[in-house]
Amino acid sequence: MSGAQFGLALSVFLACAVEAVEALTIVLAVGVTRSWRSALYGVGAAVVVLAGLSAGLGPALTALPIGVLRVVVGGLLLVFGLQWLRKAVLRASGLKALHDETAIFARERAAAETTPGSAGRKTTDIRAFSAQQIDGYAFTIAFKGSLLEGLEVVFIVLTFGANQHDVGLAAVAAAIAVILVVAAGVAVRAPLARVPGNAMKFAVGVMLVSFGMFWGTEGAGAHWPGGDAALLALIPGTLLTALACVAALRRQSPPRAETGAVGP
Repeated sequence: MSGAQFGLALSVFLACAVEAVEALTIVLAVGVTRSWRSALYGVGAAVVVLAGLSAGLGPALTALPIGVLRVVVGGLLLVFGLQWLRKAVLRASGLKALHDETAIFARERAAAETTPGSAGRKTTDIRAFSAQQIDGYAFTIAFKGSLLEGLEVVFIVLTFGANQHDVGLAAVAAAIAVILVVAAGVAVRAPLARVPGNAMKFAVGVMLVSFGMFWGTEGAGAHWPGGDAALLALIPGTLLTALACVAALRRQSPPRAETGAVGP
């Protein structure tokens, strides 16, 4: 496996693991509180929609000339990467509340418990879901959460994979991340609060920005010294710049208390 392929697989794995943890938190909250059957149906419906989008967008992306593709993908990765990295820097510096899966789980569970219209009995046993009726609230929340987080997974897989002409590798990395997160969630039946989500988001932001700069420049017709090896300088350079921003912001403002925060 080349350095570019390893970077592709690692970036996709980390980004998709983050999205999977956030989606799992929402599904667990409504499943435990309202209806496992409805929550799992919502997840299934989201998967069907995402599969259709992937089937439609994948061939369209791979059909683009490599130069155009790299400019488009590089620009999109910079937009998403800078968004992730900006929030990660603000959280690390204390200017933005840290992302807390336990708090998000508690908030989603409280909302599910206080929303009227629950169909069937509440249960904490996933084995009892087959005896329940469809709960519209649980279905909608699970569908929306899975779809929104899944859209980012699809975007990451298609853009990274199409640009490297290796959608298969990107898809495998994403599948491994999702399977590991889901397996851990099912085993503990609780939000994965111990997963270092904020650190992972910082790393993903650095990777997305670095690859965005690399591919955007290559697509515009310029060439990095050393080819793919330039990533070995771009990634540490982006990381050091982000850490310098964190240090500067920490000196300017006092830290904020940790709270549950939704979003990348």
